[in-house]
Amino acid sequence: MNKPLVSVIVPNYNYARALGMCLTSLKAQTYPNLEIIVVDDCSTDDSATVARSYGARVLRTPENSGPAAARNLGAANASGEILFFIDSDVAAKPDAVANAVEVLASDPEIGAVCGNYDPVPLIRDSLVEEYRCLQQSYWLIADEGRIMTLYTALLAIPAAVFAEIGPFNPRLRETENADYGLRLAQRYQIWLTPRVRGVHDHDHELRVLVRKVFTRTALHIPMYAHKPEFPGGLSSGPRAWVSIAALFTVLTVVLPVLLGPAFLLVPLVTFAAFVAGDLPMYRFVLRERHPVFLIYFVAMHFFLNVVIAAAALSGVIAWLSSARFRRLYNRPEAATR
Repeated sequence: MNKPLVSVIVPNYNYARALGMCLTSLKAQTYPNLEIIVVDDCSTDDSATVARSYGARVLRTPENSGPAAARNLGAANASGEILFFIDSDVAAKPDAVANAVEVLASDPEIGAVCGNYDPVPLIRDSLVEEYRCLQQSYWLIADEGRIMTLYTALLAIPAAVFAEIGPFNPRLRETENADYGLRLAQRYQIWLTPRVRGVHDHDHELRVLVRKVFTRTALHIPMYAHKPEFPGGLSSGPRAWVSIAALFTVLTVVLPVLLGPAFLLVPLVTFAAFVAGDLPMYRFVLRERHPVFLIYFVAMHFFLNVVIAAAALSGVIAWLSSARFRRLYNRPEAATR
């Protein structure tokens, strides 16, 4: 049976610590016909040296340009019929590439296959990372099946489809996956499957996680304005409403002080709504960890949902006041090439 060449493209910026684990996992793939390309986005650590020590082909961006530009450079230099993008902080399961190729071959209408992660981090070094890993793993489990967005940490796409849709938008450093998913979903099916799996080294510092969550949420607002049904928007499910419940809990917690003890009911009700919105996830966390950790998880989830609500409000203000922000995803065709 013909095994098409798969070009595995690893965008990397200062992830030398996890890059070796990523490349070790790629060397262990059961799929026999691979080329491995590491695109180093001007790292200041020894990432390029690590990549070469594993025999990977190493490309370098002219300047630090973000993951979209790195993926585009890798794709432009790839020889494979299938492009398999994997972030440098992800270690793929041995059958991840083989399963992705099989899913793509099963239906010509499938234009991309995305994968999920284990609920345990690749490098276990903080409670913040433990929270993020569980949260992301559950959200992807809940989304499994046909999706309307794109998860790029584990992503397989035929090279012909990538050429047809065009490259990632290099201007979007934080939301390039959502933009590409919208473009791709207009012509092809996108599937998220547990058969393509890895282990992810999530951010272990709270300040880094808060910055990413805030920035990405705010930058999604123009997309939600044009596509209210896009995953994460108010009309797509409970996630956005959970964030609103968290924000209202914070805003109403002063009511008992100002108006009397009877008004304690208001923040209690909004907090109950916050918890109820994610009960299946909390059950998942309880199965994976212990009750004490669940208390930490709920507290961290509450805090980050307040951040999300504040970021969304910031994005709405920017959308109302800035025509440039409203046009963030309105790219002329020439800009995609």
